[in-house]
Amino acid sequence: MTLHYYEALARPAQPRGCVLVTGSNRGIGLELVRQLAASPWPPHHIFATCRHPEGPRGKALRDLAAQHPSIKLVQLDTVNVPSIQGAVRAVDSHLKDQGLNLLINNAGVSSHATLHSLDSQEMLSVFATNVVGTLQVTKVRVELLAKGAGKEGLSCSRAAVINVSTKLGSIGLCLGVLQAPMYPYRASKAAQNMVTRCLAVELQEKGILCAAIHPGWVKTDMGTEEAPLMVEHSVRGILTVLASLSQDTSGTFLDWEGNSLPW
Repeated sequence: MTLHYYEALARPAQPRGCVLVTGSNRGIGLELVRQLAASPWPPHHIFATCRHPEGPRGKALRDLAAQHPSIKLVQLDTVNVPSIQGAVRAVDSHLKDQGLNLLINNAGVSSHATLHSLDSQEMLSVFATNVVGTLQVTKVRVELLAKGAGKEGLSCSRAAVINVSTKLGSIGLCLGVLQAPMYPYRASKAAQNMVTRCLAVELQEKGILCAAIHPGWVKTDMGTEEAPLMVEHSVRGILTVLASLSQDTSGTFLDWEGNSLPW
């Protein structure tokens, strides 16, 4: 029987894991928090971060947190250094001597800019969130992840960085989807994939697994109503894939069903 990520965490001799999800006020991020919190063995702490947890766009997340004591709301703007530092302090105050087991870098922005409509500021803004933000958030969490790693090989229940990517960032698949150039988005996700590969090599000695996950084309604000995949189905698949990751799959690019994708 295939285990979900939260089932893999349920090792009686050890404390339940601690998870941080960025961009968790809507779409895939919100559903990740929802499914983790509602699982039979929820993580001890689920740090659900977004730019404005107290604003109108954070209402669904606040309502969810009110139902589950494991969810801790944390303000985090991944392109704002003071915000990142504030989030570090907020998370540390809850963890105390515990390590962080799983960082899911889900926060991201899209852009449908074509060659004709593209301007440099839009390109830079998308890269700031999808590439620099992902790397900055990971950088400040490395030591906490290393603390939770243990010495029994790599897995998401010990210490892992999962970057939510997209097959639109695959250079190998690019010629098959020419109808959607989306220059800033696709180029930034290709760059994020390189970041994932570099992190996998550098963090392996610290016992931290790294992988990129394509969630599918999902019915969310970003994916639009035209998408064929329901967010609940996508996230259920992602959590199953996370439970299966190991030393042999660190540094890979997989989809929500566990299939390998070309870089």
